[in-house]
Amino acid sequence: MIDKNEKPTLEHESLSRSLKNRHIQMIAIGGAIGVGLFYGATGAIQSAGPSIIFAYLAVGIVIYFIMRALGEMTVEEPISGSYVTYASRYISPFTGYYLGWTALLTMAAGSAAEYAAIGHYIQFWVPDFPVWVSAFFVLCLVILINTLSVKAYGEIEFWLSLIKVIAIIGMIILGGAMLLFGIGNGGQPVGFDNLTNNGGLFPLGVKGWILSLVLVAFAFGGVEIVGVAAAEAGNVKKTIPQAINGVFWRILIFYVGAITIMVSLFDWSGIGEHGSPFVTVFEKIGIPGAASVINLVIIAAAISALNSGIYSATRVLYSLSLQGKAPSIISKLNKNKVPFISLLIVIATQLFGVLMNYIMPASAFEIFSTIVVVGLISNWLSILFSQLKFRKAKINSGEVGNLSYKMPFWPYSSYFAIAFMLSIIVIMAFMPYTRVALYVAPVWICILFISYKISSIKIKEPENVQEKLVP
Repeated sequence: MIDKNEKPTLEHESLSRSLKNRHIQMIAIGGAIGVGLFYGATGAIQSAGPSIIFAYLAVGIVIYFIMRALGEMTVEEPISGSYVTYASRYISPFTGYYLGWTALLTMAAGSAAEYAAIGHYIQFWVPDFPVWVSAFFVLCLVILINTLSVKAYGEIEFWLSLIKVIAIIGMIILGGAMLLFGIGNGGQPVGFDNLTNNGGLFPLGVKGWILSLVLVAFAFGGVEIVGVAAAEAGNVKKTIPQAINGVFWRILIFYVGAITIMVSLFDWSGIGEHGSPFVTVFEKIGIPGAASVINLVIIAAAISALNSGIYSATRVLYSLSLQGKAPSIISKLNKNKVPFISLLIVIATQLFGVLMNYIMPASAFEIFSTIVVVGLISNWLSILFSQLKFRKAKINSGEVGNLSYKMPFWPYSSYFAIAFMLSIIVIMAFMPYTRVALYVAPVWICILFISYKISSIKIKEPENVQEKLVP
């Protein structure tokens, strides 16, 4: 499906480079922290028991290598399309086309669940409040945020991500106090017996641990947004390495740390049955309105996920237009240098995603939603393969010595991460609710390939366009 004779287009961008270091740092954090963590990652914990700690650590290491691979390319070639553009340049133009339009469909499928969830969270305070009204209000809010300047987006995302960070750190500190000093537990330290009492560290065996890797991997979906944000960062060579270097430590603190606290404080088999472990910990410590606090945090996390998703998809579609793989009108910017036509299209897919909740049967919607899974694995594999080609191109041109942010342990780290991602695909075949993705993926790829061939006839790609990179 790769056209060997077609050369990738180098595009000129006119986006504003207004994102500061702290914005990039928090965008990277926001991309790595999802709503699911606040519900105790119940599905993953039920699949593996306390050994889920090692699952998060293993996947975290792989995610770090993926981010380093992305970082090596991003520092040298910061551009809005990020992994989509790199795939076009270093793998094939069709691969970039496939990733770009899959990102748009992923938004449609993924946003529906987020909007519906926010509506249910609002009902925690106002039980009879219509879900669609909450969803519509949040949709208007994220439209407004993304229409403003990128600096405004970065500022809002900074505070939304900060809310999540404070909640997680608070839970880790307070949970640790209960484990070690018995604070909130009548002065009696809880200890770490829950890690081994109910079947040991691997109560469901190695098989359960292996199956949990799929659920854990999906929890990290969105970390690649930091590459997209690089196109609008003020000092790429400084901010991107700092943001990516922190990914591994954030994973250790926010995911491994929080999960360790959860499975140590509570019997793993009962986590999630009585609400979020975050609420339980805060209530035991005596924080008033703990449930309301965590509910507010979850809403902020959901809005952050939607906000970042819209931002990322908008820039990816903008980049596709500059490459000639989408109509040129999509690349138009407003006075704030925001690609507003691209934004309108992304918003339309969001509306479509919300409507799918009402017009599609549950089974059909489930099949459609597997595109989210397909897109996530495709994104990460494309980053790794693109970086291999990128590094080899630099070696052949004698420029490898000029790289300022190299992938560590290359190429073995890249091969290791690729093998891990491929193993995730194999594991998916043994899980009924993810196996369907393996049926949907080939059909979706064929549809996009046909579309790609048709569009390549109708859309004339720009010629002699110089790429604009940050010095």
